[in-house]
Amino acid sequence: MKDQTVEQYREVIASCKEIFAKKTKDYGTAWRILRLPSITDQIFIKAQRIRSIQEKGSQKVQEDISAEFVGIINYCIMALIQMELSENDPMEIPYETLEPKYDKAANDTLELLKNKNHDYGEAWREMRVSSITDIILMKLLRVKQIEDNSGKTIISEGIDANYQDMINYSVFCMIKLKEGKA
Repeated sequence: MKDQTVEQYREVIASCKEIFAKKTKDYGTAWRILRLPSITDQIFIKAQRIRSIQEKGSQKVQEDISAEFVGIINYCIMALIQMELSENDPMEIPYETLEPKYDKAANDTLELLKNKNHDYGEAWREMRVSSITDIILMKLLRVKQIEDNSGKTIISEGIDANYQDMINYSVFCMIKLKEGKA
């Protein structure tokens, strides 16, 4: 099962990266203007829409929740990239420069997934997409609290680890939706 998860992760990330590349060509790196709390709020909006659709059982905007999970993944990767860049880095960054940064963030997150799946025995496969959505929202509230504490924690993992967890939870949801196990 472990190899299957790694392959599924790579498939999901490849499709997210393709969208990231196209949007970068359309919009450039306008997201660079966002401070981390603003990126967190963008992720929150996407997660809240997913939860709203799950609770209402219907939607008026015809963009499925899979697209929102892609958005969560890409915004989390943008946040991880943004955390590594400085104020001295240019606002506009060509895709060719961003691509290895995207890959690094995705690969580092995959390593975390492998380690956690080892310890937790892929428990996510038995979870509901709605429960995973709630966990993403909880992680977002944690990140907001850490941001409000100037990025400092006493005992808890940092903002970057929470972004990585949200990427992995979103990947799990995309896998489950693709398998029809929502």
